[in-house]
Amino acid sequence: MKGSVFAILLALPLSSYAAEQMIPAGSMIQCTVSEPKLSSKTTDIGDPVLCHVSHVELYGRSVLPYGSYLEGRFEDYKDPGHFVGKGWMELKFDRMFIPPGQIIPISAKVVYVPKYNVDKEGRIHGNGHPVRDTVEWLIPVLWPIDLLNLPRRGPRPVLKPETRLTLKIMDDFGVPMTQEASYEQQPSARDSYGYSQRPPITYYAPPPVYYRPMVYAPPPPPPPPVTVLMFRNGRRTMATEYWFEPGSRFSYVALNGTPMVFPTDMLDLPATVAVNRTRGVDFTIHSAGY
Repeated sequence: MKGSVFAILLALPLSSYAAEQMIPAGSMIQCTVSEPKLSSKTTDIGDPVLCHVSHVELYGRSVLPYGSYLEGRFEDYKDPGHFVGKGWMELKFDRMFIPPGQIIPISAKVVYVPKYNVDKEGRIHGNGHPVRDTVEWLIPVLWPIDLLNLPRRGPRPVLKPETRLTLKIMDDFGVPMTQEASYEQQPSARDSYGYSQRPPITYYAPPPVYYRPMVYAPPPPPPPPVTVLMFRNGRRTMATEYWFEPGSRFSYVALNGTPMVFPTDMLDLPATVAVNRTRGVDFTIHSAGY
């Protein structure tokens, strides 16, 4: 009984260890800064800094899932001097977020930033412009401008968007393994000939797609042209149908379907013909019943 209990207690740490992938100290991880412009001019000490982790492989297998990122702080900085001296800033990363919601404490130090020098303490130093300054001082015409710019503050490091940082892991830490990675660690079964066997892969066929036959209906007939009726008093109206009636009367059907009747001498025939001709509509006079 005691031996079985001891075996169970011994198996617990082993099983938890097998569920993690250890990343040893000294490993290099690259991440991309998400802020538009990160510098001592736009960030205060203690402000959070996010850095999206790039693809990391260990022993030919992906270790960190997609969407992982590092969280750190804007640790310290020094602005450049008025006449001499360059500025620097320091970033500290101490936590890693792994989807869907796991937080892992880490210790990482920045060791490389493109176009900037990084010292052994992880400080990112600003760069001067030696080539530009040398060329400008060789041109006598630009000397007054160089003298005016001399008292100005020197360069400070600024991390532009999508700047990729390289960090060095200072302490070992474990990353929870995905289901696919855990499956690779399990010993595979072997057949009678000694060859490795994997569970058969089940392929699921997509459901059949049924297409309905397309029925082509004839297009609806175009609506009748709308005729503009001009009156002698300057009023105008729109009609879908019109005709002359006995007794010198003129009838028409308005756009809302209401029939209207008025004396014929109120209609300005020349103006009605001219307006409809410019619209490309024929004004044909006919009597009732035609």
